[in-house]
Amino acid sequence: MEILQKLLAFLVVLGVLVIIHELGHFLAARWCGVKVLRFSVGFGRVVWSRRFGPDRTEWAVSAVPLGGYVKMADEREGDIAPADLPRAFNRQSVWKRIAIVAAGPIANLLLAVLLFAGTYLAGIPGQRAILAAPAAGTPAAVAGVREGDLVVGVDGDGVRSWADLRWRLLKASGRTDAVLEVEREDGARALRRMPLGELAPADWEGNFMSQLGLRADLGAPLIDQVVPDKPAARAGLAAGDRIVAIDGAPVRSPADVAARTNAKPESPVTFRVVRDRTEFDVTLTTEASEQGGRRVGIAGVRLKVDPEVAERLTVTVRYGIVDALAQGTQKTWELSVFTLKMLGRIVTGNASVKNISGPITMADFAGQSAQAGVLVFVGYLALISISLGVLNLLPVPLLDGGHLLYYFAELIKGSPVSDHVFEVGQRIGMAVLAMLMALALFNDLSRLF
Repeated sequence: MEILQKLLAFLVVLGVLVIIHELGHFLAARWCGVKVLRFSVGFGRVVWSRRFGPDRTEWAVSAVPLGGYVKMADEREGDIAPADLPRAFNRQSVWKRIAIVAAGPIANLLLAVLLFAGTYLAGIPGQRAILAAPAAGTPAAVAGVREGDLVVGVDGDGVRSWADLRWRLLKASGRTDAVLEVEREDGARALRRMPLGELAPADWEGNFMSQLGLRADLGAPLIDQVVPDKPAARAGLAAGDRIVAIDGAPVRSPADVAARTNAKPESPVTFRVVRDRTEFDVTLTTEASEQGGRRVGIAGVRLKVDPEVAERLTVTVRYGIVDALAQGTQKTWELSVFTLKMLGRIVTGNASVKNISGPITMADFAGQSAQAGVLVFVGYLALISISLGVLNLLPVPLLDGGHLLYYFAELIKGSPVSDHVFEVGQRIGMAVLAMLMALALFNDLSRLF
C-alpha cells in the first residue's frame, strides 16, 4: 500500500511538471504563430488521443510516462501543406525559436514561484531559531553564540524559523564566514561572525548544523515511550521522565539524547532524570546497533518535546499576497542559483555524485512529502519544478538549453549551425544524458539496497 501511495504521488508530481513544461512550449508556439501538431504527455506509442482547437491539435497520452513533448510543424521532420509553410517552426525568426524553446523551463520556474507563494499565503508552520549552548570549539562557540540566543538574521537576510536559518547557512557554504544576528533573552541584539572554513565541502552534505555547533534549544526532552526489554526499561526509566543530562552534560533536545547514546555502543551511560519533581541518576548499558554502516548505542526510548515548550517555539511564517509573490520569486531564484552551484561542485569534484538522484528516489521523497501534508508536498513539487527548469536550461544537446545554444550560435555567425554539427551535438547529448541516467539509477538502487 505504501509503495502504491509513493508511486501515485510520483506520477502526480511528474504529470504536473511535464504538463506545465510542455504547456509553456505550446503557448509560446501559438503566440508566435507556429502550428502545433501534437501535445503529448509521455513518449513512445500513443495510447489515447483527442483533437481540439482551430488547428485540430492532437492531445495525447503516450506509453512511457517519463516526460512529454510538443510536436510542431517543421520541414525537417516531414512534409507540410503549402498553406502551413509560413507557420513552420524552422521558418520562424531565431528570436521566436528562442522564445518557444525557453518557454518550457521558464514555465517550470514560474510554477515554482506560484507554489511557494501559495505556501506563504497559507502559512508555513515552523520552529523559532532558538539555540542551545554550542559545544566547545565549534564555530558557533568561537563566534560567541550562547544558550537561548534567537537567530533573527544571517548576512543581512532575515531569519524567521529554524528552516530559514538552515537555508541561509547552506547558501553561505564555501565562504570563510557568516554573520549571525542574534537576539538575547533580554531583547538586546548582537552580531556574531561565525567561521565556516573548518567545514569541508562534503560536510555540507550531511548534518552541517551540528558540526557548526548550532543546535535547537527544545528544552529537556520527555520520555514518550520506553521500549520493552531494552536497556532503558531494564534500568527503570518510565514514560513521562524528563532527561536533563547525560554523563553530566546537559541535553536540550531529543537529538542531543540520541547523539550522546549513539556515541557509546555497549557502554555505560548515566541519565540525569526528573520524575515527580525528584532528580536522580540512572545508569544503563546501551545496546549496539548497525545504522548507516556504523555501530551506534541504543537505549530503547522514544522521546518528545515538552508540549508547553513546543507551543512556545512554534511560529507560522505567513505573508500577504504581494509579499508572498516576492518571497516565492526570491526563493525560486535562490534555489535555482544553488542548484547550479551544486552541479558545479559535482563537476569539480567538491560534491559527491551520490547527490544525483533518479526516479526511484524521487518517488520515495514524493510519497514521504505527500504523507507529511499538503504544504510539504507543494514545497517538494516546487523544488522539483525548479530542478527540471534549471536542468533543461543547461547547454546540453537534446535538452532545451542545447537548442538555445545552437540558436545563440546562429545569432553570432548569422546562419543556422550545419546539419553535421547538429547531429554530432545530438549524439554527444544522448551519451551525456545516458550516463547521467545510469548514474542516477545506480544511486537509487544503492540507496534502496
